[in-house]
Formats: sequence, structure tokens, C-alpha cells
Amino acid sequence: MKKFVVLVCFIVMGSAFAQNEIKPLYEKEGDLIKVTHFHNNGNVKEQGFYKDKLLHGKWVIYDAKGDKKVMAFYEKGKKVGKWFIWDKDELKEINYENNSIASIQSWKESTKIAVK
Repeated sequence: MKKFVVLVCFIVMGSAFAQNEIKPLYEKEGDLIKVTHFHNNGNVKEQGFYKDKLLHGKWVIYDAKGDKKVMAFYEKGKKVGKWFIWDKDELKEINYENNSIASIQSWKESTKIAVK
């Protein structure tokens, strides 16, 4: 009986949390599908595109406050070009070639080179 009560509690708690989740938004733009995921507070969590069911084009990830954390690029599901990752006082630029890391460059806040 104790196991049953615990199981029921988990189910009730799980459904309560699931109700707070904001469903993703899907929009057709030409031959692309634009997808927007949201944080529970309503701010955008990530936004990007799919083409033929594969990640394609620019993807941006934000924290719950709305600050940009990652800007990434895909071509037919493969990582391409320059990716940017913001973390505290550092910006990392990762260059992808053939779906593999070709180079990494980091800047600290004190250099004042990159702007969000």
C-alpha cells in the first residue's frame, strides 16, 4: 500500500509540473520550419529552424532571463561555421568544418572585442 501511495504522489506531481510547461511554437517559413521553445516564465528558451526534419540554419539559446547564451549554425543537421557561447565574462567562438571543431577562440570581458 505504501508503494502505491508513493506512486500516486509521483504521478500527481508529474502532471502538475507538466501543466506549467509551455508548448513549443512551430511556424512554416518557406521550406523551413521555425521552432521556438519557451522557459516556464514565458521567455524564449531556444529558437531555430528545421529543413527536411534536420537542424538547419541559425539556432539561438537563451537563459531564463532572456540573455543570449549560444548562437549556433547547422546545415542539413551538421554543425557548420562559427558558433558563439557566452558564459559569465567569457565569449567562446568555435569554428566548425565538416561537422568537427576546427578552432576555438576565447575572449574575456576585459578585452571588449565582442558584443552580445
